[in-house]
Amino acid sequence: MNPTSDMPTGPGALTPGLAYIQVAYVVDNLDRAIERWHRLWGTGPYIVRRHIPMEHVWYRGTPTTLDISAAFVQSGQMQIEFIEQHDATPSAFRDMYARGQQGLHHVAILPTDARATVDRFVAQGYPITTELRTRAGRGAWFLDTRALLGHMIEVYPDSPGIRALYRRVAEEATRWDGRTMMIELDGAS
Repeated sequence: MNPTSDMPTGPGALTPGLAYIQVAYVVDNLDRAIERWHRLWGTGPYIVRRHIPMEHVWYRGTPTTLDISAAFVQSGQMQIEFIEQHDATPSAFRDMYARGQQGLHHVAILPTDARATVDRFVAQGYPITTELRTRAGRGAWFLDTRALLGHMIEVYPDSPGIRALYRRVAEEATRWDGRTMMIELDGAS
């Protein structure tokens, strides 16, 4: 995938502009998840952001806080994300997994018009569980599509920051030497 190109359309896309670009898992321990995934799939390196500073977090319409760390790795055309929530505050992540539990949480999309996409899902009965924006300026909406899909959908608003992150993860995988397991970024990056 060229992370800076338009998202796929045509027979391979769910709906034009709505192709899945990421599969994400909630994990109980980020470092152990990276080790297990690497042993199983041989992927790397993992781009890690710990305790990502949040500027804005809403849970089901109410302002809140959220303490998460995340790791990203490229696997073929798909980005894989691991999320560890450190606190017990209600969130899209805790809606599916209590502390100590883990599993598939969401797939992500990067539509041309994120707000219209979110509004369309909400109008069809799939509410926003969590809306967030990091201090680095990246944001997302998590939509509760569990009744339909068994997992949530993350909708990214298009921004240079999110495209730069996807591009970095893909480029690091392309030039990976097989030795460096993690690349730690400042959580604010």
